[in-house]
Amino acid sequence: MEHKNLTPFPDGFLWGSASAAYQIEGAWDQDGKGPSVWDVYTKKEGTTYKGTNGDIAVDHYNRYKEDVALMAEMGLKAYRFSIAWTRIFPNGKGEINEAGVKFYNDLINELIKHDIEPLVTVYHWDVPQALMDEYGAWESRQIIDDFNNYCVELFKRYGDRVKHWVTLNEQNIFIGLGYRNGIHPPGVKDLKRMYQANHIASVANAKVIQSFRKIVPDGKIGPSFAYGPAYPYDSNPKNVIAAENAEEMNAHWWMDIYAWGTYPKSTWNYLEKEGLAPTIEPGDMELLAEAKPDFMGVNYYQTATFEHNPLEGGVGEAKMNTSGKKGTTKDSGLPGVFKTISNPYLGTTDWDWTIDPDGLRIALRRIQNRYQLPVLITENGLGAFDDLEEGDVVNDDYRIDYLASHVKAVQEAISDGVDVLGYCTWSFTDLLSWLNGYQKRYGFVYVNRDEDGPKDLRRIKKKSFYWYQDVIKKNGLE
Repeated sequence: MEHKNLTPFPDGFLWGSASAAYQIEGAWDQDGKGPSVWDVYTKKEGTTYKGTNGDIAVDHYNRYKEDVALMAEMGLKAYRFSIAWTRIFPNGKGEINEAGVKFYNDLINELIKHDIEPLVTVYHWDVPQALMDEYGAWESRQIIDDFNNYCVELFKRYGDRVKHWVTLNEQNIFIGLGYRNGIHPPGVKDLKRMYQANHIASVANAKVIQSFRKIVPDGKIGPSFAYGPAYPYDSNPKNVIAAENAEEMNAHWWMDIYAWGTYPKSTWNYLEKEGLAPTIEPGDMELLAEAKPDFMGVNYYQTATFEHNPLEGGVGEAKMNTSGKKGTTKDSGLPGVFKTISNPYLGTTDWDWTIDPDGLRIALRRIQNRYQLPVLITENGLGAFDDLEEGDVVNDDYRIDYLASHVKAVQEAISDGVDVLGYCTWSFTDLLSWLNGYQKRYGFVYVNRDEDGPKDLRRIKKKSFYWYQDVIKKNGLE
């Protein structure tokens, strides 16, 4: 629907930005921190672009006051960051590392001093290597208690000041890339193990929400899901069914569990027939049904378009573009279920991600209508090649155009009746983009480093910094 007048962003809207510990902190073994799976995995040859890792990253651990000062200058209302599990428990459990506790305590206090609300993610992919070595991390139900104990410690230490919490960041991504595609830790390609690890992660998520209710009763908590709405290629019913399959298998499989504690029937039937369905222990489904989140966190970057994929001779998984060489991504799919196809109405980034602001509006409406939950946009941003010009200038008008179109889509969704709590861009500073190295930049703040080394790590405000500063000041677009 088109609106004659758009509904204004509500008072108290959380205009924010985001980051993740491994991607920005560096100081990988400083002050008693233990190794995470990413500290180990990125040292293996051929896993990341040009062998990049987060040992130094952008050194936020030692420069957090400088970074928070820039956030304050911008006028950020909220900052979403993750806590590194191995800074709190170097071995994943057992002895607490008070130096790690102090770092996040100081960061939270620094944010509050500048009137920036801290939004804490308790898990952003960096499971302790010690737990991977001991029992396979998410493949063992032992992690349910270890993860809960870690989160309880965070709730007790910081819950008096932090009132918005994110549990698992992009469970669908760290499980899918780790156990289906084999390109994230632990580098496994086994669908049976993937669905079992995913179920265990969902139970762990539910247990943490249950614990949170007792410790931070005045707080809000929810997962952060990487949602890419599925489109059918055209009105051919076979392509519509393929898109329905993709929406259920790639989205409802996770969000239905978060909101209702149930698995979608068609996908469950498919997995049972294929021998892939997870083992469910007594009490699991009751716990999942009880632990309804306060909001659905959404990381939105792109949509995907689907067509029929025949069971015989159908297309399988394809390699992901991690180089930034546009056009190198190939269509992929699951024979008999769905296959991706290029959308002729949409442009793409250099990493072949579709640029689709209307897709964000669609995502928000689908979540509101299906789950009746408020939505917190926990990530949205453009990864691009940025040029540092003479005089420390970065003219990233393409990023401004991208973000402006998505902010407009958020306002249109609000006008449609969606309850949106906030909008966190990805990311505040440039950072390590996981497998993509440092060349794929997302931030409002340019960090002077590249794949060859950290250089001087200077922080340089891009043109988009001033644009977002103005958006926040005016509580929306002009």
